[in-house]
Amino acid sequence: MTAEVQEEYRRRYGSPAGDASPIGAEEFVAPHGLFLVAYVAGTAVGMGGWRRGGPAGDADAEIKRMYVRPAFRGRGYSRRLLAELELTAGRAGVTRLVLETGLEQPEAITLYRSAGYDDVEPFGYYAGYPDSVHLGKSLVVVPAPQR
Repeated sequence: MTAEVQEEYRRRYGSPAGDASPIGAEEFVAPHGLFLVAYVAGTAVGMGGWRRGGPAGDADAEIKRMYVRPAFRGRGYSRRLLAELELTAGRAGVTRLVLETGLEQPEAITLYRSAGYDDVEPFGYYAGYPDSVHLGKSLVVVPAPQR
C-alpha cells in the first residue's frame, strides 16, 4: 500500500517523487511510533502510522501515510484508523498529534478538521510549501489497560 499512496501523491501533485519527506520504517517501532494496517475479511484496506516528534519535540507525534484504498473509501475506515492512532499515541504519552497534508487532498483536510484538528505552525519538510496544510490536535494521555 505504500507504493499505492505514493502513486496517489504523484497523481494529485504532479511530482515524480510522490512524498519526498524523509521517513524510515524504524521510526514506527515502539516506543518511537506505531504503524497500523486495517484489514477487512483478510484484505488490507487502509494504513496509517505515527512517529514521535514535531514542533514540540517528543511530546508531539506526527501522523504519516494515512491511506485507504479507493474501493474501500466512504465506509469510515479512515476515521477508525485515525481514532486508533490517537488512542495508541495517547497511551504512549504523546500529548499532541500533528500532520501535514496538501490542498490537493481536500477529503483528508475535511476528515482531520471534523476530528478536531486545527491549524498549527508549519513544521518539518513541507513547512515552506504554499500548498501544505499543517494541523494538530491535543490528546488526552490515557494509561494503557492493565493486564
